[in-house]
Amino acid sequence: MNARETLNLISKQWCDLNDLRKLTGLGKNNAIKLKNEIRIDLENKGYLLPNKLLPMNEVVSYLKINISYLQKMAKEVIN
Repeated sequence: MNARETLNLISKQWCDLNDLRKLTGLGKNNAIKLKNEIRIDLENKGYLLPNKLLPMNEVVSYLKINISYLQKMAKEVIN
């Protein structure tokens, strides 16, 4: 996935298992483990979450995705 595709993906409000797999490059089983880990962390912080979805902004934060870097890389590809 290039920077533009990643930015497009993280612009969604909710993150499902397939989105998490694309962002991390993990297989299904490891992505499920990561999703559950993030879900437990968020529920411990008081979040009420819909089934099978995580807030994308929290996933981006948890994975420490550098949005400004992706934006810069996406602009450089255009030029």
